[in-house]
Amino acid sequence: MVYFILSYLAGALTLFAPCILPVVPFVFARVDQPFRTSGLPLLAGMALTFAAVASLGAFVGDWAVQANEYGRTAALVLLAAMGAMLIAPRLALLATRPLVAMGNRLSATASQPGGRERNPATLSFLLGAATGLLWAPCAGPVLGLILTGAALHGPSVHTSLLLLAYALGAVSALAVLLAVGQRTFAALRRTMGIGEGLRKAVGVAVLAGVAAIALGLDTGTLAERSLPGANGLEQRLIDRLRPQPASAPAAMPAGGFLRVQAPAPVPRLDLPVLGAMPPIEGAVGWLNSPALSAQDLRGKVVLVDFWTFGCINCRNALPHVREWHRKYKDQGLVVLGVHTPEFAYEKNTANVQRALVDLDVPFPVALDNNFAIWRAFRNNYWPALYFVDARGQIRFHHVGEGAYEKSEQVIQQLLDEARKEPRPL
Repeated sequence: MVYFILSYLAGALTLFAPCILPVVPFVFARVDQPFRTSGLPLLAGMALTFAAVASLGAFVGDWAVQANEYGRTAALVLLAAMGAMLIAPRLALLATRPLVAMGNRLSATASQPGGRERNPATLSFLLGAATGLLWAPCAGPVLGLILTGAALHGPSVHTSLLLLAYALGAVSALAVLLAVGQRTFAALRRTMGIGEGLRKAVGVAVLAGVAAIALGLDTGTLAERSLPGANGLEQRLIDRLRPQPASAPAAMPAGGFLRVQAPAPVPRLDLPVLGAMPPIEGAVGWLNSPALSAQDLRGKVVLVDFWTFGCINCRNALPHVREWHRKYKDQGLVVLGVHTPEFAYEKNTANVQRALVDLDVPFPVALDNNFAIWRAFRNNYWPALYFVDARGQIRFHHVGEGAYEKSEQVIQQLLDEARKEPRPL
């Protein structure tokens, strides 16, 4: 029960994340309709669809990834048609394609406050389902753990219910926002008679939301502006309620890792051997490099970075990883990115390729869609850095953002050891 409450609260916190802004207009498109027959079915459709798509995307094959892409495209077309009809209902007369015609009928219904609907709840549910297909929350620690569990342990009712609890938390917060919006809309229409202008303004906002999602702003620019306090709150709750397993590298004693930095010379770190570097096998593809193996990396200092392009913490850490690649690649450092996706759209190779260009990622990246490398390292988090010496031994491990100076010092020390010590045959 504790995890369900935690998931619900984490979902509610997404209301304060900028990446939710593109879907808010889709919810407010029904602001002039009764909540019971309009707002509630819309939010229910959003929650159920998100939970279903997130459950499928976490543990099924490429066919589901493609289906998700097609579903998102169809949802964008539908909601764009709705926005256009909110602005100019007469445009419905020009619709000829079946999908656009369906969107026109939904949009025309939504844009007629006094109109009669044959089944308003069904129409609102369909709009909510379309919104659920497009909603990509800024995944914090709680959602990351849920999706990781789904990918590692396969489909389960428990995982799907946790995802539903997360979605219900988000739509509950949106319901409060919608209730306030409905009262405000009713008051303005009653006192100022500007209902038509507000309806058109909502239509413009819907089209802006569609454009933002189509351009990837919800998983890119807006995600980067997420409030760090929410993630910190989630992580503190997780640390209190869910101790790390003793077998995970992250749970190993860290007393020897962190030392107070002295002026000069910098003292050498006590870097115990945490185990041998696991085989790098099971990637569905490689970018920026041919496929690499542990044999290819023998004699090199290796930095393994587990990340995914939709993770804001990964994006924040990436400039430091990129700089280490630039500074130390000629001295024997190999930076290896392991892209392990949280959401279905992050499994799409074309999306990852675009992200590598946008984020200026020059080092090799393994596409770990099936969590094979993730499992081999017994990893649990995004981002996670593993520092491997020239003998193929993991010597340091860091989770999350921060400790950049310490991490660079580890790299320098391992490179110095590699120059002085004999390399393995």
